[in-house]
Amino acid sequence: MAESEVKLLGVWASPFVIRTRIALNLKNVNYAFLQDNMAAKSELLLKSNPVYKKVPVLIHGDKPICESLIIVQYIDDIWTSGPSILPSHPYDRATARFWAAFLDDKWYPATRVIDDAEGEEAKKAAVDQAVEILVLLEEAFKKCSRGKPFFGGDQIGYLDIVFGSFLGWLRARETIYDIKLLRQAKTPDLVKWAEKFLQHPAVIGAMPEQEKVTEFARVILARMKAANPPK
Repeated sequence: MAESEVKLLGVWASPFVIRTRIALNLKNVNYAFLQDNMAAKSELLLKSNPVYKKVPVLIHGDKPICESLIIVQYIDDIWTSGPSILPSHPYDRATARFWAAFLDDKWYPATRVIDDAEGEEAKKAAVDQAVEILVLLEEAFKKCSRGKPFFGGDQIGYLDIVFGSFLGWLRARETIYDIKLLRQAKTPDLVKWAEKFLQHPAVIGAMPEQEKVTEFARVILARMKAANPPK
């Protein structure tokens, strides 16, 4: 099947879309990026993902694949000529999948708690909770990387892509709320890792400019607060 038959439905600023784009770039897959509108979802999106009705959706030929973690694994399985994304050893693959699920289950909700926090005490508690998650991830990095630059070793892999896709919004929140999440004192390896990850060619081609993400985040977060004012 020709690579020209690959389409990605997404929104440019979504970390879940960004991780899919990084995986496609890493495998050197030619694809068409179709920007969707979550306020007025396209017919193609509703047809391709009738269950969740959300992005990303990878369309390979006429077959839609939904949910970003599943899409990244699918990309790794289909385009075998490029560098491997998931580890080769079954235990390492299971470990990577565990931490990927942990990130989506714990990290993403923790950032939303920061968004909803009212007052200095609540904000500090929310930030501390998020930092605790990063400390756990720091330990996971040490075990998975085995002293190498990335979770995947010498090259970026599954966990690098999954966590790295959140970095734009992580840094945006640090700026908007005047907080520090990735801290040299608590997560020195992740601080170093983040700089290397963002310099990778596959990431540069998928990650929007930080200033653009931060300004977009300001608008979205302000809109959310206006729609859900404190009681």
